[in-house]
Amino acid sequence: MDNSTTQLRTPYLVFVGDECRTTYAKTGKGVADWRPELCAGQLRLDTAAADLGLADMTVSEAAQAGVGSLIVGTALVGGSIPDNWLATLCEAAAAGMDIVAGLHTRLSSIEQLREAADMGGCRLIDIRIPPPGIPVASGKKRSGKRLLTVGTDCALGKKYTALQLERDMRALGMDADFRASGQTGIMIAGSGIPIDCVVADFISGAAEALSPDNSPDHWDVIEGQGSIFHPGYAAVSHGLLIGSQPDAFVVCHAAGRTHIEGWEAYALPTIGEVIERTVAIGALTNPLIRCVGISVNTLSIPADEREEYLAALSSKYDLPCVDPLVTGTKAILSPFA
Repeated sequence: MDNSTTQLRTPYLVFVGDECRTTYAKTGKGVADWRPELCAGQLRLDTAAADLGLADMTVSEAAQAGVGSLIVGTALVGGSIPDNWLATLCEAAAAGMDIVAGLHTRLSSIEQLREAADMGGCRLIDIRIPPPGIPVASGKKRSGKRLLTVGTDCALGKKYTALQLERDMRALGMDADFRASGQTGIMIAGSGIPIDCVVADFISGAAEALSPDNSPDHWDVIEGQGSIFHPGYAAVSHGLLIGSQPDAFVVCHAAGRTHIEGWEAYALPTIGEVIERTVAIGALTNPLIRCVGISVNTLSIPADEREEYLAALSSKYDLPCVDPLVTGTKAILSPFA
């Protein structure tokens, strides 16, 4: 991995604090669900706190187990760290564990935590701050293969699709790695770059650094961000697409969604429009780019109608169509395995 990506020390102790609502512990749940092998345990300040299915550990037990990082697994409204959590975080930092968070409150802005980190010789890592040294994109073709997830909108499954693709690729004996471009993805992968926080001139360079040269048969499965049709976030999506130079892409969609979430004046593009524009933009740095499948979040569809819905989309676009968390993604991958 390029040295301009954020690298996290494993194994993790996932910190839940006293948060009882699983919705607000979604970062920790994502890490526990997708990378249980990286997790030594969870730390809860209350037995009623959200249970991620990991072994409960104290800071002392985690230190003895060689934990490398305490992951703040919550995303509270406002992105702050409650005062009653500080003593535990400081104890972990003083014990030498890196403290990792994706909150709006910067860890380094908390004096007690800075002092504890100095004492323990650990790092305070704010995931949403890009690492230094990101270059301007070169546009040069890199060795290896790349697959990017793109979307008709934001928040509809690009990360989970990429993770399932990686999981299924490995199950099929393919050489593949998930490449994270957002905060939760970075915690799941153990490395990555928060693309939406990179200065505009360097977004494509960050994407190049995220998936460097690799062996000819290796696949980097790159987590997509935003949508190239999004009135607010399209710039990030464009830069990530150009820098990723994907050989293949999968279009992600949420069944039943008709307008850009939060921008109701903008109708959702069709899957066909996303395919056409992704190819047009992506061909700048990879003329061989092509769509290999469609991934749909079918949560809004009755279970007994799901198969027919996916089959209709597959027929319309002549592409395999899956719900990654229900059917898996092997239908998309079979031509590559």
